[in-house]
Amino acid sequence: MLTFLIRRLLVAVPTLFLVVTVAFFMMRAAPGSPFQGDRRLTPEIEAAINAKYGLDRPLPVQYANYVGDLLQGDLGPSMKYRDKTVADIIGEGFPKSATIGLSAIMGAAVIGVGLGVAAALRQNRAADYLATSIAILGVCIPTFVTAPLLVLLFASKLGWLPTAGWGGVRNLILPVVVLALPQIAIISRLTRAGMIEVLRSNFVRTARAKGLSERRIVLHHALRGAILPLVSYLGPAAAGLITGSLVVEQIFNLPGLGKYFVISALQRDYTVVMGVVILYAGLILLLNLLADLLYAALDPRVKLA
Repeated sequence: MLTFLIRRLLVAVPTLFLVVTVAFFMMRAAPGSPFQGDRRLTPEIEAAINAKYGLDRPLPVQYANYVGDLLQGDLGPSMKYRDKTVADIIGEGFPKSATIGLSAIMGAAVIGVGLGVAAALRQNRAADYLATSIAILGVCIPTFVTAPLLVLLFASKLGWLPTAGWGGVRNLILPVVVLALPQIAIISRLTRAGMIEVLRSNFVRTARAKGLSERRIVLHHALRGAILPLVSYLGPAAAGLITGSLVVEQIFNLPGLGKYFVISALQRDYTVVMGVVILYAGLILLLNLLADLLYAALDPRVKLA
């Protein structure tokens, strides 16, 4: 186990460094400047601002300075949000995006696994067709369609839930549902396919021959192997949801990290974009590591070395 963790760490560090390098030079290659707007600055003021943020230096020097600050844990100041650092912005937006994203992925996992198991146990029957239809609809209908429809029905027409804003639990219901629907569809399909394959395996036939109940076979034997493909999928999916969804955050007016990220990218706020990219890459590496550990725990044939 320790050898496995050390090896993954040795891979993760250069991977993160490569992500930082590519993102840095891509942002600098994009046309425009953080300080260009409707009101054009005088050359003197623009030169002074560029000097303040080090943008007047050669690109390799800017890169070396950024990496040096990053190694000291400094993500730098925002170039567009006054008196705010990148750490401040991430600290404000990330907890909100994480709350919605974690709620959505956990709810989707529970419902999606349940639908997938039900469909597999009743293959080519009404329950299977219903679960498959729900999965197809969830994948095909994008969030920018489902979100306004749910707002129109449950907020405007019925008045059960607030239309937008950040507040109590009631404000989270619609965003979480909108984010969870596509994931429910994907998870149910993965679970159904995995369960059908496992139910046809030799060890399940042996368990039935020994007289074990169908409930015990499904819950204690088949489900463990059926969710293995799901474990590999949940890592990147969870990272994407946790770091925020622009469409959902815009529609429901949520001050999450996704909203900050896109606005900063459009305004060329280099440091904020870099901070969010680093956070997202780090989350993917961490969640993929956790997925590998969980995969090995579920499948004894997998050895971590």
